Amino acid sequence: MKFAAPYWLFGSLSAVLVALFLLLGGIGIRRAAARFGVPERIATLITFDASYRRTIKGVLLVLAVALSFVALARPQYSWGQKLVPATNLDVVILLDFSKSMYARDVVPSRIARAKAEVSRMVRELSGARFGAVAFAGEPLGFPLTSDGAAIAQFLRQMEPNDMPVGGTAIGRALERAREIMLRDPKSKDHRKVFLLITDGEDLEGNPVEVARAAAADGISIHVVQIGGRTPERIPDVGPDGRVVAWRTDENGKPLTTQLTPEGEAQLNEIARVSGGKVVRSERGKTGIDEMTRHLKRMMTTELAERVETVYDDKFAWPLGLVILLVVIDTFLNEAPPRRKPGDQTSREVPRAA
Repeated sequence: MKFAAPYWLFGSLSAVLVALFLLLGGIGIRRAAARFGVPERIATLITFDASYRRTIKGVLLVLAVALSFVALARPQYSWGQKLVPATNLDVVILLDFSKSMYARDVVPSRIARAKAEVSRMVRELSGARFGAVAFAGEPLGFPLTSDGAAIAQFLRQMEPNDMPVGGTAIGRALERAREIMLRDPKSKDHRKVFLLITDGEDLEGNPVEVARAAAADGISIHVVQIGGRTPERIPDVGPDGRVVAWRTDENGKPLTTQLTPEGEAQLNEIARVSGGKVVRSERGKTGIDEMTRHLKRMMTTELAERVETVYDDKFAWPLGLVILLVVIDTFLNEAPPRRKPGDQTSREVPRAA
């Protein structure tokens, strides 16, 4: 047995207060009688001692108060088990295609390694649906689908050099992913996740506010942070994927990429407000494989088919007892009804002949 609202059980302690007040009332009656006169004389004036019935009525009232709070606590008993079907997982992958993703601190490059590990993710998470957003300064989206190979192909065929607008607009990318998720009619019954893979920060919009809006829609955002605070040179990659030079600024100084403390704090906040987690690249790994293992555990534990115990409310039983006790208390008088004169008819004894 368990209680659906156990905090109401504390209210049953008020029955003790009721019992205390009734006891004090009884003591007060005895003291009033003692002040009225000699107990022996008063006893001759009393036609019926109501103390016994008054005690019974008090017990009935105390029990009714206690059982009322037990009914409010909603006692429940197990009557069986039911099979809860598995919950589907919808994942929108947001992959950063800014030119800084050409950096080679992850072999062969950040973007090449990320695309390879995303392809492995969609293969391993069989049963999940995937959507995709490729973004730099502007996002390009792919709707949710059960065809993971199509998602992998969409991301595989793109390069940072193909993006029409440079930059790292994380806020716009999150908005585009949110549109993809909310426009899909099936997603409302599924577990919704965004996987943001980036090496930079958004200097244009407010991605944290977008993350809060996504959280209100039941979407959690996990962040894979590629790169860190160590400066990395950005190569200039040709159409064949080979490095043709190293990017420089207008003064000829090498262009480097690094995540500022403000950018790292921004990514942490995006994950925090949406109930997600942050995975950072380290020792030559992007962290996407670790996120794949996390999502796989979610599918096999939280979202997997399971058996649950079913409980049935039994508050009607204590509530019925409360009603019964109140009815008995109502019809139980403190003294029996007085007989009217003439109720007892005398029988005439016949005379002897």
